[in-house]
Amino acid sequence: MLNGLNIGLMTILVGLYGMTRTKNSIKMIMCLGIMGSGLILLFVSIGYIPGGGAPIVGHSPEMVDPIPHTVMLTAIVIDLATTALGLALVYHLHQQYNTLDVTEYMGGED
Repeated sequence: MLNGLNIGLMTILVGLYGMTRTKNSIKMIMCLGIMGSGLILLFVSIGYIPGGGAPIVGHSPEMVDPIPHTVMLTAIVIDLATTALGLALVYHLHQQYNTLDVTEYMGGED
């Protein structure tokens, strides 16, 4: 059955597969962003309660815990900053080595 937990886990695994299979720096950063999106979906799905309401006193008999959602808002900002820093690093490395291949940065394959 497809729900937020399963789709989040599949998205994380797709991003992890992409990170391990590519040698292109920009594609690696894109896969890292895909993994971050899957992680956010996974945690928000864990914090979801069917029929739950906003955590306001007297609003709903069953309230949703707001902590996972607020932590994931912070994770979105961290993911954005990580992507920006990674792209700046890739730009600098591309200027220096004139390639996007990660093996060229590390001195070639063994």
